[in-house]
Amino acid sequence: MKINQLFVLAIAAILSLASCSNDTESISYTPKGDYDSGILVLNEGNFGVNNAEVSYLSFDLGSVYSEIFHTENASETLGDTAQSIGFNGDLAYIVVNASNKIEVVNRYTFKKVGSITTGLSFPRYIAFANGKAYATNWNSQFGGSGFVSVINLGSNRVESTITVADNPNKIIAQNGKVYVAHNDLAAQGNSLTVIDAVSQSVTGSIAVGDRPDTMMLDDSGFLWVSCNGKSSYPVAADESAGKIMKIDLSSQTVVKTFALTENTAHVNYFSVYGNHIFYVVGNDVFKMSLSETNLPTTKAFSSSAQYIYGFAVKNNRIYIADAKGFNENGQALIYASGDGGGVAVGTLLKTLETRIGPNGFYFNL
Repeated sequence: MKINQLFVLAIAAILSLASCSNDTESISYTPKGDYDSGILVLNEGNFGVNNAEVSYLSFDLGSVYSEIFHTENASETLGDTAQSIGFNGDLAYIVVNASNKIEVVNRYTFKKVGSITTGLSFPRYIAFANGKAYATNWNSQFGGSGFVSVINLGSNRVESTITVADNPNKIIAQNGKVYVAHNDLAAQGNSLTVIDAVSQSVTGSIAVGDRPDTMMLDDSGFLWVSCNGKSSYPVAADESAGKIMKIDLSSQTVVKTFALTENTAHVNYFSVYGNHIFYVVGNDVFKMSLSETNLPTTKAFSSSAQYIYGFAVKNNRIYIADAKGFNENGQALIYASGDGGGVAVGTLLKTLETRIGPNGFYFNL
C-alpha cells in the first residue's frame, strides 16, 4: 500500500497546530516509509494461535491498516501472542511471547530485517542501553524464575543472560542503568531490579508497591512507577490497593507514594504526559498534575471500552485499547486529554477497528 500522501497531510496538520511561526514559512518533510508519523497498535492475538498482528493508525485518525506485518512480509505471520514493541533507531523489535522470538523490522516500512530466536523463554519486554538490547523473560507462560537476555544488536543473537528476581516484566533504561519491574499473573512481585549496562550485572533493587507495572520518566528525570496492587487471585485475603510511586534515580529511592484507599482498587494502566499523570481504575480515567500531593477524588471520565487492555497518552489524546471478547476484532478508542485545542478531557474523538487483543500503542515519529 502507498499512503505517503496521508503522512504529508498529517505532518502538516500537526506542525500547523504546534507552531506559531509566519504563515508563509514553508515546511517540508519526506516520510521514511509508509508507516512513518503514525501510531502502531500491537494486537496480541489468541494464545496458541499464530494470529498476532500490528495495526497502523494515521495521525489524523482518517486511516487504519490492520495487518501491516503480513502486508509487508507476505510469506510470514507475526506469530503467537505479541507482547510488546521496542524502538531503537530505525528499527522496531516486536516481542512475540509464546513464539519465543523477537522479530526485527524497519519501523517505517515494516520490512523484516531479522529475527532473534534463541536464548529467549516467553519473552515479555525490551529496552536498549550501551549498544545492547535487554529483554525480560518469564521462563513460563505464567511467570516464575525468569531472567534478562542481553542481545547483540549487530548479530541479533543473545550473548548472555542476567539472573534477576522472579517475574521480570516491564523494563526501562536511563543513564546507563536498566530497571526491571517484577510482576506476574499470580500477583507476585514488589521490586525493581537495577542493572548496570556496562558491567551487565545487577547492582541493586528498589522496593516498591505490589505488582509494579508501567515505568515512565518525566521531563525532570524522575521515574514514575504504577503498581497494580495484588488482585483477589489467587488469594482474596491478600488483595492490596494500587499505588503510584515517584523515584529519584540519582539516589534510587522512592520520594513520593500515592496510594489508592481501597484494597479492591487497582491501578490498571498509567501514563505520564507533559505535566500530568493519567491512570485507569476499572473503566475510570483519572488525571492529576505532577505537582499534586494527593490523588484526585474525582475521575476525569469513564471509558466505554468493554475490556481495557492497553493505554497511552500522546499529542493531546488518550488512546485506549478495547480487547472486547478476545475472540473478535478489538477497537482503539481515542479521547481528548484536555491539554490542548479547547476540547474537554474525555471527549471521544474516534473509534477504529483493530485486530484481536490490542494491547499497546507505539508512536512512530
